[in-house]
Amino acid sequence: VQLQASGGGLAQAGDSLRLSCTVTGRTLNRYGVAWFRQFPGKERECVAAIGWHGITRYYADFAEGRFTISRDNAEATITLQMNNLKPEDTALYFCAVSRLSGHSKFLDDYPYWGQGTQVTVSS
Repeated sequence: VQLQASGGGLAQAGDSLRLSCTVTGRTLNRYGVAWFRQFPGKERECVAAIGWHGITRYYADFAEGRFTISRDNAEATITLQMNNLKPEDTALYFCAVSRLSGHSKFLDDYPYWGQGTQVTVSS
């Protein structure tokens, strides 16, 4: 299973970025997926997660109302639309595929990870 993330980069506060992740080697439509982020020296935290059917979602408090997770099972892609970015959103962002069908915010439920894409937001 390979996950390839893209879309990170430099942004200013208030800008938007769209992260994408392409999954190969696994039938995506049976599994939940998510985006995590990691600050230097910290454990990864779940930003948003979505179940296999694309109906149920989880958002971290900081993401609620600003970020939107979506998926396209046919194209095997996962997307994170990030609006109204803040400097505190600066982090390394990872896409992940779950071992479960539903959405989950727990790190241990995700055995498959992308390589990470850096998001840097300036004030």
